[in-house]
Amino acid sequence: MAVLVTRPEPDNENTAAALRAKGLEVLLSPVLRFEPVAFEIDPDAGYDAVIVTSANALRALAAHPRKESLLRLAVFAVGRHTAEAARDAGFHNVAAAGGDAIALRDLIMDSVRAKTLPKAARIFYLAAADRSCDLAAELGARGLAVETAICYRMAPVANLAREVCDAFAANRIAAVLHYSRRSARAFLDAVRVGGVEISALAIPQCCISAAVSSILRDAGAPYVVVASAPAENAVLEALDGALQPLSR
Repeated sequence: MAVLVTRPEPDNENTAAALRAKGLEVLLSPVLRFEPVAFEIDPDAGYDAVIVTSANALRALAAHPRKESLLRLAVFAVGRHTAEAARDAGFHNVAAAGGDAIALRDLIMDSVRAKTLPKAARIFYLAAADRSCDLAAELGARGLAVETAICYRMAPVANLAREVCDAFAANRIAAVLHYSRRSARAFLDAVRVGGVEISALAIPQCCISAAVSSILRDAGAPYVVVASAPAENAVLEALDGALQPLSR
């Protein structure tokens, strides 16, 4: 029995490695595809900090000719994985929030209260085209000036890998991992196109948050498990719990 990872490349390989280390068989079938979007950086804008809510934003920044003008700034990252990507990209002053946009907003406002960030800070937000939370508006309402630069989009992949459809049809997949609302919706569309919706939804759906789980529950999935925190290790712990009854 295999675990299906639907995360986009290259993050899916990190998840696959963690699953294989647990002795689990893994199938990979990304349901979203990273696409960079052209954006501008004003080197004279006087930004005080940078916001990143995904490691994909750092991928989009990597080839930008004015990337260097941002590297001296403080970075507020949504979680540890994104913070590591920011350090790998050349940023040195990086703070990581607890894994979601609200935690990131609170981290930034804590920095304002601690006076490590100016009250009327100007912040450059490297954002996705589709966002579940209007972080710029949340911070703007609290007196910060946020300039949002859409630097990438995650495009749905219409079809699952053929071997994945075959595995669903043969009941050889034990669980599916879900890391975002957008990818959960793309997964549902893909299993419908592949004609395997019934078998795909009958097995445990392990979700990184309650918001993600609601997409699967609304689609009729009977066994939806939510991670205790919006982090990779918590998703894998939820998976362990979901798989325990199957191992008896």
